Amino acid sequence: MNFPFYIAKRYVRSKSSQNAVNVINFITFLVTVIGSAALFVVLSGFAGLKTFSLSFSNTFDPDLKALPASGKFFSISPDQEKQLANIEGLAFYSKELEEKVYLKHREKGHIAFIKGIDSNYTNVMGIDSMLLYGTWRINSQEAVAGIGVTNILGLTINQYRNPLVVLALKPGKGSLTQKSLKTKSLVLTGVYSVEENLDKKYVFTQLSEVQHLLEKKTNEVSGVNFKVKDKERIPDVKRKIATVLGNAVILKNRQELNSTLHRMLNTENLATYLVFTLVLIIALFNVVGAIIMMILDKLQNLKTLYSLGTTLKELRRIYFVQGVLVTGLGGLMGIGLASLLIWSQIAFGWLKIIPSLPYPVEYQFINVLIVFGTIFILGVIASKIASSRITKKMISI
Repeated sequence: MNFPFYIAKRYVRSKSSQNAVNVINFITFLVTVIGSAALFVVLSGFAGLKTFSLSFSNTFDPDLKALPASGKFFSISPDQEKQLANIEGLAFYSKELEEKVYLKHREKGHIAFIKGIDSNYTNVMGIDSMLLYGTWRINSQEAVAGIGVTNILGLTINQYRNPLVVLALKPGKGSLTQKSLKTKSLVLTGVYSVEENLDKKYVFTQLSEVQHLLEKKTNEVSGVNFKVKDKERIPDVKRKIATVLGNAVILKNRQELNSTLHRMLNTENLATYLVFTLVLIIALFNVVGAIIMMILDKLQNLKTLYSLGTTLKELRRIYFVQGVLVTGLGGLMGIGLASLLIWSQIAFGWLKIIPSLPYPVEYQFINVLIVFGTIFILGVIASKIASSRITKKMISI
């Protein structure tokens, strides 16, 4: 067995004759455990929040989406649709046309988006599963809106006597007058609920009706949504779609559609990690102090070992290994305790944001590696600093 490792292992397990040294060693170990556990819990919490936040946008964002390269609309020909249907790996695609409109019901008004969709939309997106009440029934006279829209306008479903009135500007009509507006009456058949901003944003109805309302041709759309069979094949399917649709569109995946949200979440995660790492750096100064106290406590033993032929490098290595063992074991124990805490939250949801919503957490193996790697690296640095305090002058008899 390696001699410095053997002695360091004995020092970790044995108690000092000085009670103060034992207390310092215990506090050092406890700080390492608590610090690593806290860092792991925070990273797991942020991982859960990231997944939870993105789940809202994923309801409205497909695997791939074609958007106009310029302007607000583009055309898709029947021949292009046939080619899209033959792309291997593409499960479904759905055309949509959306535009900002003014919604009116009785004396109340609200600015939102009307989104015309085809029959494939629910195969590509999961919005129909978010229905709060009513049915997902969309045709030339019926629509589905968010709970935010209905609350603002005082709408309920199946109001045939007092339908929702949609007012849209006619293209290229100049100043706003009564003649420059087109109107459409819609009866709500269902109400969805996803997230506050999205709930206030959309009214869904039939694609052809929105094209007629906005005076667009039957092949004019504002976007095409794509669902891919195998997520790993998204780049390959994206290239094939781009070949079919040409330069008139820009293809974006789900992350690109929410690039701002992803950057914000990643920045927050990094900032929190750096803050907690700084706390760990301060806390691991205890390791330096504890090792120096051990060096002073075992000074006679060091002199004896040196007299027996142990080199200065080996003596330093003893306390370096001791520090690494303490921080490594503390990090592993902290991760273990934090893992139990995270698993209990996943299983029982004992910590809640609201009574019906447990705080989201996610156990990720990458976070285990990040926390242990951080603790280990900081422990190596602290141990190196402390062990370097052993000098030849100190141990010379």
